Amino acid sequence: MLLQLGIMGVLVALIPLTLVWVSADANKYRKLVWVTLFLTFDLIMFGAFTRLTDSGLGCPDWPGCYGHSNPLLAHEHINAAQEAMPTGPVTWGKAWIEMTHRYVAMAVGVLIIILMVIAWRRWIKSGRTDRNFRPWFPTALFLFVCLQGAFGAWTVTMKLQPVIVTIHLLLGLTLLAMLVWLGARQNEHVPVSALGRKLTGPATLAFVLLVIQIALGGWVSTNYAALACEDFPLCHGKVVPEMDFANGFSLWRHLGMTADGDFLPFPALTAIHWVHRSFAFVVIAVVAWVAHKALKDPGLRKTGRWLLIVIALQLATGLATIYLDWPLAIAVVHNGGAALLVSLLVMLNYKARYATPVAAGIARIATIPARDAQKA
Repeated sequence: MLLQLGIMGVLVALIPLTLVWVSADANKYRKLVWVTLFLTFDLIMFGAFTRLTDSGLGCPDWPGCYGHSNPLLAHEHINAAQEAMPTGPVTWGKAWIEMTHRYVAMAVGVLIIILMVIAWRRWIKSGRTDRNFRPWFPTALFLFVCLQGAFGAWTVTMKLQPVIVTIHLLLGLTLLAMLVWLGARQNEHVPVSALGRKLTGPATLAFVLLVIQIALGGWVSTNYAALACEDFPLCHGKVVPEMDFANGFSLWRHLGMTADGDFLPFPALTAIHWVHRSFAFVVIAVVAWVAHKALKDPGLRKTGRWLLIVIALQLATGLATIYLDWPLAIAVVHNGGAALLVSLLVMLNYKARYATPVAAGIARIATIPARDAQKA
């Protein structure tokens, strides 16, 4: 079964690899980095779809489906489960959604292995001098995708335990952020002025706040608390509704249960939803402010403009999930918006730190007194 699953992952990976091979881009390594990034973004979106359609246990074992490499071979088990519970966690549709998610995840792993191998070969071939192929970051990506795979397995074997599923989501977005950083290193950027470099601190703060908000959003999703407050801007008609923070934010517990094994009370779900909703306004304010500042620098203007667009999209989709009773398509788009914000803020942080003009270094040398310059 493992060999068959590995072959499936390679076959899926051959599609983006072929696109890179036949592309007109002279820098195939750079192209492969960005294609891997795009596939990882798709994987995160499809992971959200898997979670939101309650397909996480569509195949209740790991890495295969009832010990097989695809649902077709497990048809007897799936038929029996579907007949026993037609709307339960195991159906034909959910099994295929879950296994498709795993196939794409394996393909991303294959592409990251290829990136690592290319980096090591090119770096050694260059006599360990080519900075564009330093292998440490691609190697870290490989180790990180192995960790992500482990949490993917625990997500299934621990029956969608909220803290494991939330960590799995955060690790997926961290993998995306690492690929954006690697991709940024391969690109040429418009130089950033001294004004733009002053945004390094605020951009870092915005990124940290966004990570906290995504963790809160993941906690909402994994606890199925998206409709715990069905009105806005109030919640159950109150600014501060009845909430149970102790049970809502008790991390180590089973899905829908308290740490003591009782059913999770509704005020706990309200607390989870209300905290995510309230903190969103802090994140929106800070990210919008950083994006507005970025518009003033030519090197950051494009990224800042996209940040404003996506943060507005996040606000709109967040409100739509409440007013429209959580439609699946909008919920998936909301998850994708979070991934886009992560990507854009990583790019903004990279540019603010490293896209500095060469002339700036020359100008600093020109300010050194002639006597000191001669000593240098």
